[in-house]
Amino acid sequence: MLYQAYQTQSDLTSPLRLMAQSLGASLWMNQTEGSMLRKMAAGMEVLSRLRLTHTRPAYGIDSVKVGDREIAVAEHAVLSMPFGTLLHFQKQEATAEPQPKVLLVAPLSGHFATLLRETARTLLQDHDVYITDWHNARDVALRHGPFGLDDYIAHMIRFTQTIGPGTHVIAVCQPCVAALAATALMAEDDDPAQPRSLTLMAGPVDCRVNPTEVNKLAVSKPIDWFEKNLISHVPLPHAGYMRRVYPGFVQLSAFLSMNLDRHKQSFKDLYQHLVNGDLEKANIIRVFYDEYLAVNDLPAEFYLETVEKVFQTYDLPLGKLSYKDRIVNPAAIRRTALMTVEGERDDICAVGQTVAAQDLCSGVRPYKKTHHVQTGVGHYGVFSGRKWNQQIYPRVRDMIHANDN
Repeated sequence: MLYQAYQTQSDLTSPLRLMAQSLGASLWMNQTEGSMLRKMAAGMEVLSRLRLTHTRPAYGIDSVKVGDREIAVAEHAVLSMPFGTLLHFQKQEATAEPQPKVLLVAPLSGHFATLLRETARTLLQDHDVYITDWHNARDVALRHGPFGLDDYIAHMIRFTQTIGPGTHVIAVCQPCVAALAATALMAEDDDPAQPRSLTLMAGPVDCRVNPTEVNKLAVSKPIDWFEKNLISHVPLPHAGYMRRVYPGFVQLSAFLSMNLDRHKQSFKDLYQHLVNGDLEKANIIRVFYDEYLAVNDLPAEFYLETVEKVFQTYDLPLGKLSYKDRIVNPAAIRRTALMTVEGERDDICAVGQTVAAQDLCSGVRPYKKTHHVQTGVGHYGVFSGRKWNQQIYPRVRDMIHANDN
């Protein structure tokens, strides 16, 4: 009933938001800074933006600067499957030198893969970039079956094989476990497409280390509690009617509650910037919340298995993680270079949880291992923002290029 109640509330309030949007736009035209009509227009816009959306925003990566040239970029779906698409950011002109192929593995955790828009844009300067573009589970019909952690790992293997030999994999946050498992399985099978390098960024490889509030919450209740209280059936009129999901709006509510005062202040700031005519500052807030309030439902099987195996029973670091009844053995990785990246102030995936992969991958020679802790950044600063661009990315780029042969 949770999802149905949300859908009913959304349907009832949608006309109000549309009216506020239309009224705000009409009031905004030709109004002077700080006037009463400008204040009303600003209020209408803020009201219209207090909503969730369920459609992936655009990546908006139309071009990239390579050296002194601005090269056009087009999105190309290389492989489309019911739960996800392998998306290629294809440069429309050849570069002077062939660039390493990179698969950017996005989280399936309540937001769309566009959360990594800046990560992808930065990587495009020096790499041929692909991304895992996960679909909204509420739009996937029941006939396509369930999607669990094994299916996520299978997608990683299939996507990497599709790109072909010489691929470098970068996993951000939640999918670090699946990406490491997929690499280990491909190594054990001596798959010719096994990654040349694997970069794990701020991921929960071993949640026993420095547990955060997120980790503590995951172990505060038995897995049955999560299933009974957080899993819902998709209501009509969506294509995934009756599919069991962990709704994105539930996940977002948890995120918002962690920093509620900051989000309230952001919308107050948006209002004031609009009143003052400071549209550049207002647009920064608009862009952030257009992305942040776009939510993606997770398949129930994937969510519950991730909570249990990654956050409660620590299957990977304890050597118990299985893929289709086959134990995952990270020590089988030998030819793939390994890099781990952590943020000093990360309150979602604390320092020590990702670097644990270094010990698990005992078959990788020391000279092919790299670890970096970035000072002064939290979780999102590991893969976006100034320090990602200026300090983390150059290290990732250099590691990839050093292992591209």
